[in-house]
Amino acid sequence: MERDLFSCRLLVTALLLLLSSRTARSEEDRDTLWDAWGSWSECSRTCGGGASYSLRRCLSSKTCEGQNIKYRTCSNVDCPPDAGDFRAQQCSAHADVRYQGQYHEWLPVYNDPENPCALKCKAKGSGLVVELAPKVLDGTRCYTESLDMCISGVCQIVGCDHDLGSTAKDDNCGICGGDGSSCRLVRGHYKTQHASGKTEDTIVVIPFKSRHVRLVLKGPDHLYVESKTLDGVKGELVFDKAGQFHLENTTLDFQKPSDKEILRITGPLGADFTIKVLFSSGADSLVQYIYYQPIIHRWRETDFFPCSVTCGGGYQLTSAECYDLRSGRVVVDQYCHYYPENVKPKPKLQECNMEPCLASDGYKQIMPYDLYHPLPRWESSPWTACSTSCGGGIQSRSVSCVEEDMQGVITTTEEWKCLYSTKTAILQPCNTFDCPVWLAQEWSPCTVTCGHGLRYRVVLCIDHRGLHAGGCNPSTKPHIKEECLVTVPCYKSIDTLPVEAKPVWHKQAIELEETTVTEEPSFIPGPWQTCSRTCGTGTQRRTVKCQVLLSFSQTVADLPDDECEGVKPATSQLCYLTPCSGLSGKGKESKEEEEEEEREEEEGEMPEREELHDWEYDGFTECSEICGGGVQEAVIICLNKQTRQTVDHSLCISSRRPLQLLQDCKTQPCPPRWETGAWSSCSATCGVGLMSRTVACAKQPSRNSNRTEIWRDEDCLNPKPSPIQACNRFDCPPMWDTRDWGQCSRSCGSGGIQKRQVLCKQRLADGSVLEMPDTFCPSKMPQNQQSCTKQECPPQWVTTDWSQCSVTCGSGVQRLQTICRKQGEDGGYFTIDPENCSMMAQPTRIRPCSLRLCDNPVKPNPTILAQRKVYIQWRKGKKLHLVVGGYAYLFPWTTVVLRCPTRHFRKGQIQWLKDGKPLTGLPHFSITSLGYVKIQQVRASDAGVYTCVAGSAQEHFVLQIIGSKQKLSAPETRHLPQEKPKVRQPEETSGGEKFEELPITLNRYDNIVERLLELKGSLQNDKDVADKPHSSEKNRSTLEDNTSELSSLFVLTADTHRLDKLIHNLSGGLRGPQGEQVMAQLLKELTMKQGETNESTLHPPESVESSTQVPLLHKPNVVVHPSRPRSPVIIQRSRKVGAAPSSDLVVNVGVPILLQKLISSLEVRCEALGNPEPSLIWKKNGKDLQYNRRMVLLPSGSLRILSPSKADEGLYSCTARNLLGSSSLSSWLQITGSKGRNCVQSNVMGATVCTDRGNSSRSELCHGQACPLRWRVDAWSPCSVSCGGGSQTRSVRCLKGPEGTSMEMGGQHCLGTGKRPSSTRLCNQLACARSRWASTRWGPCNGRCVGSGLATQHRHVYCQDTNGTKIPYRMCSGFQRPSSLKNCSTEACAFLWRVGPWTQCTATCGRHGFQSRQVTCSNRRTGKATVERYCTWRPRPPSWQRCNLLSCGRGDCRDSTRYCEKVRQLELCPLPQFKSRCCHSCRNT
Repeated sequence: MERDLFSCRLLVTALLLLLSSRTARSEEDRDTLWDAWGSWSECSRTCGGGASYSLRRCLSSKTCEGQNIKYRTCSNVDCPPDAGDFRAQQCSAHADVRYQGQYHEWLPVYNDPENPCALKCKAKGSGLVVELAPKVLDGTRCYTESLDMCISGVCQIVGCDHDLGSTAKDDNCGICGGDGSSCRLVRGHYKTQHASGKTEDTIVVIPFKSRHVRLVLKGPDHLYVESKTLDGVKGELVFDKAGQFHLENTTLDFQKPSDKEILRITGPLGADFTIKVLFSSGADSLVQYIYYQPIIHRWRETDFFPCSVTCGGGYQLTSAECYDLRSGRVVVDQYCHYYPENVKPKPKLQECNMEPCLASDGYKQIMPYDLYHPLPRWESSPWTACSTSCGGGIQSRSVSCVEEDMQGVITTTEEWKCLYSTKTAILQPCNTFDCPVWLAQEWSPCTVTCGHGLRYRVVLCIDHRGLHAGGCNPSTKPHIKEECLVTVPCYKSIDTLPVEAKPVWHKQAIELEETTVTEEPSFIPGPWQTCSRTCGTGTQRRTVKCQVLLSFSQTVADLPDDECEGVKPATSQLCYLTPCSGLSGKGKESKEEEEEEEREEEEGEMPEREELHDWEYDGFTECSEICGGGVQEAVIICLNKQTRQTVDHSLCISSRRPLQLLQDCKTQPCPPRWETGAWSSCSATCGVGLMSRTVACAKQPSRNSNRTEIWRDEDCLNPKPSPIQACNRFDCPPMWDTRDWGQCSRSCGSGGIQKRQVLCKQRLADGSVLEMPDTFCPSKMPQNQQSCTKQECPPQWVTTDWSQCSVTCGSGVQRLQTICRKQGEDGGYFTIDPENCSMMAQPTRIRPCSLRLCDNPVKPNPTILAQRKVYIQWRKGKKLHLVVGGYAYLFPWTTVVLRCPTRHFRKGQIQWLKDGKPLTGLPHFSITSLGYVKIQQVRASDAGVYTCVAGSAQEHFVLQIIGSKQKLSAPETRHLPQEKPKVRQPEETSGGEKFEELPITLNRYDNIVERLLELKGSLQNDKDVADKPHSSEKNRSTLEDNTSELSSLFVLTADTHRLDKLIHNLSGGLRGPQGEQVMAQLLKELTMKQGETNESTLHPPESVESSTQVPLLHKPNVVVHPSRPRSPVIIQRSRKVGAAPSSDLVVNVGVPILLQKLISSLEVRCEALGNPEPSLIWKKNGKDLQYNRRMVLLPSGSLRILSPSKADEGLYSCTARNLLGSSSLSSWLQITGSKGRNCVQSNVMGATVCTDRGNSSRSELCHGQACPLRWRVDAWSPCSVSCGGGSQTRSVRCLKGPEGTSMEMGGQHCLGTGKRPSSTRLCNQLACARSRWASTRWGPCNGRCVGSGLATQHRHVYCQDTNGTKIPYRMCSGFQRPSSLKNCSTEACAFLWRVGPWTQCTATCGRHGFQSRQVTCSNRRTGKATVERYCTWRPRPPSWQRCNLLSCGRGDCRDSTRYCEKVRQLELCPLPQFKSRCCHSCRNT
C-alpha cells in the first residue's frame, strides 16, 4: 500500500508539473524540442540518503530523444541511531497483510545478487523468503556495504560524494576522492614470550580514527581489546566466539579458524584501541598487524596578514600553523615535525595596496602603527618550577606577542605582528645535576673476639657537591649493621656474654640499651627535668636528639633532625604535683564519702575542691563597623589559674561559662564613602564586552537612617572604584554571518525573490574576523533566498513597438510607443485606460533611423544628446561617469568622467568651458580624445557650471560638492550673481565661433538635495523609532530594510522634470508636514531602481541614442525619519482595535477606538520624534483636556483613562510641539454595551472597577468594604479524557471587598449582579482513534558551537495502535505527524569576544589618523583568554579604525599628529612629508 501511495503521489506531482508554468528553456532544450526541467520533487527520505526527481515534457508531436525524468540524491545526512533500517521498515509494513492465510513478521533479505532492488523479505521463525514487492522505495541501498541506491527499481551507482553516476571513492584515509596523503600505513609484528612469566602483554596501540585494521594471531594465545575515548572513558572487549562485536561505535569482525585468530576493523575507530594478548600454555604465538593511521597533526596555511602599508605598494605574507585534527586546536610545531609526510608550506608573498598615495598624504602610512609607534615584541612570563628536583627536568613559560602604545600600556596582540623576529623558547631543561646518592663507609671490626658478633658502618647521603645534605630515598639506603663470625672458639657457657674486644664497648652497649640508641638514626629523648613549680601546674623539659650508634667505634653520633624518620618527641610537658591550697591534705570521713567524691569528679563537679581552670573575660573583639556605630563582643577564654595561660575550652566547666557581653563602638558619623551597585550583564556574549555598575559618593545622614545622601566625588577618598570592566574576553565559536537582504527582484506584486550572502565567520578575541569553511559552522545554513511580497503594483507605462521613421529619406528618428498596464493578482498584466498612468511621467526613448538617402542631402546641424538628470552621490566611491545636461552633487575626492554625447559632430573637436572660461591649465583636469572631461578627485574649488560646446550646440552641467555634516559646500570663487544667475558665454572662442547666452539656475535643487541628505543621516544614524519600547515588528523591519537599501546605494538619479513638478506642488516648503511626507516618499521612490540607476551611472552605454529613464512611482507606508534639528513627527501605528481581550487596553493614537465591553483602563499612546524634544498636549473635542484621578497623563506623554464610560466618548487629539513646528493625530473613542452590572479586576491600580451596563456613564473604582459583590471564576481544569467526550470543571465563588482582602459570600448574594457563571463544560468530544502517532525520546544535541538553538536533535516517530503495537504509517495519516527534528543548543558556546578601550587617535585631522584596541577571545565564565578560533561563531569586533577624519584646512598652520614634538627633536622638519603634518611645530625651524 505504501508503495502504491508513493506511485500515486509521483503521478499527481508529474501532472501538476506539466500543467504549471515552465521556467525559461535553455538553448539545448529548444534544439531538442524539450520543455525546461521542472522543479525538484520532495525527497523520498528525510535522512540516510534519498532520491528526488525532476520532470520535463516534449513540446513536439513527434518523439523526443532522451528521458523525461532525471534523479538526484538528497537528505544525505545520517539517520538517528534509533531510526532503524529503511529496507527493514518496508518489510515490516507488510506485517498486517495476510500471506497464504496468515500473518508473518518479515525481516529483510540483503545483498540479493540477482535483483538487489526487489523487496525480498524472510518470515521470522519459518525461514520463508518471499518477494513482497517488485521494487523497493527510491533511496534504498542496493547493498549493505555500498552507497549505490535503488531508483525506480534499478540499482544506480552512487559515489562517495553522494552524486548519481559518480565514480568517486574513499581513499584508505576515508577521504572522498583523496590521494591517501592524510594518513600513513603502519605494519608490524609481535611475538609472545611465555618465558617472561607474564599472563598478558600489549601488542600495539591503534589511535583514534584509524582505518582498515587487520591483525592475524598464529598460535595458542588469544586476542582482546581495550578502548579509551578522548574523554578518558575506558572499555574492554573479550572475544569468546566468532562474529561481529561493537565497541565505542566501532564494529569489530572476529574470526577464529583452526590455530589462528583474525581481527578486522573497517573503522574509523571511535577511540584509542589497545590490542592485547592473553597468554596460554604452549608455544609462543606470532601476531602480524597492519592499519592506516591518520596524520592527526597537519600543517595549515594561514590567510594573508594585513598589508604592510596603506598605499604606494607594500607586501603581505602567509604563514603555517600546526593543527590538531582531533581537538581542533593549533599546537606547537613540534607535533607536525613528527610526521615525515608533513611538509611545512613555505610562506607566500604578494604585493598589495599598489595604488599611488595621494599627494595630500605626503607619506606612506605603515599599518597599523604610526611612524614612532614601538614595534610589537615577544613577551615571556617567568619560568615555572622545575618538574624534578634533580636528575634533569623541564620548566616552561608562556610567550605572547605584545604591543605598547604611546602611553606605555602593554596589551596582547596577534602573533603574526611579531613574526619579524624569532619567537623565544617556551621550554628549557633545569636541575640537570645528579641526584644525591647513599655512600657507605668501611665496616668496623667485629664486636666480639670469638664466635658470632656484629659489625657496623656509616652510610652518608652525598649530593652533587660532595656534601652530606640529605635528600636520598630512605628505601634504598644500604644497611649499617650485619652479623660477623670470628673463627675463634669461645669457652664460656651460652648464658654468659661473648668475650669483649674492649671493656669499654660493653659499657657503651649497656648505655645504648638504656638510651635505646641503635644503628638506625632515631630520636633519643633525655630524662625529664623536675617540675618548674612545687604546687599547681608547672612545666617539665627534656632534650631530644637525632642520634646513631657507630658500631665500629661504639660511639654515639649526633645527626641533623632530618636524618631521623617519624615525629620528633615533645621536649616539654605540663606537670602538676599538688594543689597550692593544700585541700588535698584533708582526710576522708568515710568510705562512702570517698566513692561519692569520685563520682562527682567523673561528672565534672568538684564542689569540695578548687578548680585548676576557670572562665575569664579577655577584652573585646574588633568593632563590627569602622564608623557610624558598631558592636563589640566580649571574648571569653578558659584560663589556667596557676600558669595564667589560655587552654582549651573543654578543660573548663561549660555550665559555669559567663554571659555574653556586648558594647557600642565607633559611634562617630561615617565620612562619605564609595557605594557600588551590582554589575550589569556583559554587553557581548563573546569577543570582549563591557560590564557597568553605578559608583556614587554617598553618606548616611545618621546612625539609624536607612537612606544615604549623594555627595560630590571630591568628598570621597581616591581611588574611585571603576564603573566599567571588560568581560567575555575570548574567541567566539564559528557562526553564520548573514549579510543584508538584497533588493527584491520585483518592485511590487507577488513572486519576487531577494537574496543575501551567508558566510561562515569566526570573530577572534583580538578583533579580527576570520572567514571559515562552511563545515566549521552548523549544518543548518541560514536561508540565503526568500520570497518578498510587495503591495499591489500601481499602473505603469510599458513600452511596445517602435513607431515608423519620422522621414522617408535621410536620417530620422523613431519613438518607442507606450501603453498603460497594471499587474493582476495572478501575476499577469492587462491594459487599462492611459488616464490611470497620468500621475507618472511617460517614458520616451528615441533612436535614429534611415530608410534611404535623399536625392539632395542637407548636412544636419550638430546636436548634443543631453540627459536631464540630477545625480546625488550617496556613498563614497572611486569613479563616476556622468552626462551633460543636468546637476551633480558629489563627495570630495571622487574622480568624475563627464561625457558629452553628440550627433553629426566629431568628438575630438568638442570644447569645454567652466564658468564661461576655457577649461585649460588645471593639473587635475584632462580632456580625452573622445571629448570626455576627467576630473581627478574633485574638491570644493571644482564646483561650478561646465559647458560642452559642439559647433552651434551647447549643453551645461552644474557640479556641486557635498561638504561635512551632509551640507553643500560653496565654491571658493563664483563669477556669477547669487539670484537666478545666468551663464554668459564669451563673445567669441578661439575658433571664431560665437555663442548665445543661455540661462541656467545653479541652486535650483539645493534644498531638495540637502533635505534628502538629512533624511539619509536620519535613516542611517537615528534609530529612535526602532529603539522605542513599544515599536512594532513591522516598523522595525521597515527601518532595517530602508537602512540596508540605502547602505548599498552609490548614486541616486532623478529626472529634473520630476523634481521641478515636486517644487511647484510644494507651495508650503519642504519643512512642513506635507514636505516631510513627500520627501520621504521621494527618497523611497529614488531607491526603487537603484540597481539600474547605479549601473548606468558607473558604466554608461556607449550608444548615441537618448534615453530618459523615469523611476517607478512607489507609495509605501513611509515612516518619516526627521533630521536634526527637526520639527515634531508623531509615529502612527496602523493597528485596528476591536473588542478588548483583557481588562487593560493599550492603543496608539491615530486609529478609531471601539469598546464593546467594560475594561478597567484604556491607555492611548502618543509617540513623537523631534529635536528639540517636543512637548505633548492632549485635547478632547477641540478643548484642552482636564486631568483628574480617572484621566491621567503618564510620564511618557500617553493618556490613561480609568474605567472609561459613555461620558468619555469623543475625539481625543495629541499635539507634539517644539520650536520648529507641531504635528497632531486624533482618535475617536466610542463605547457600546448592554444593560446590567459588571465588575472587573484592574491590572493598573490593583483595585476593582464596576459599571452599571444600564447606565454606561456610571462607573466607579472601589476600595475596602465599599466594593460590591461579584462573581470570581478560576481557570478550567484539564479535560477528564483525551478523546470520546469528557468534562472540565472550575471554581465559581461570590466575593465582596477589594482584591487581596476579599471575603467569600454565599452564592445567593451575587444573584443580583448577574447569572452565575457555569462551573462545568464538555470537552474533547471527538471520537477516540484506534491509532495514534508515538515517538521516542529526543537524541543527543549534535553540532558544533555556533550559538543558541542552531544544533539539531532527532527522534523516531512511528504509528501505533491502542495496544502500543507499531502499525503502518497510513493508519495515522488522518492525524498531524509530530516533528522528528528540532533545533537545540550545545553547551560548548562558552567563548566570547572581549574588546578593550580605544587608544588615542594618532592624528587630530586629515585622513591618516587611526586608533586601535585589544580584541581577545575569552571564556564566558572564567574570563581566561584563549585562541581566537573558538570565537569565530560570532563576527570579530574591529581592532582598529580611522578617526578624526576632518579636513585640516588649507589656511591653518597646525599640527595634525601627536608626534610633532618628536619630529622637531629629531630635526626632521626639513623633510616635506613631516613639515606638512607638523606645520605649527616646524614653522620656526
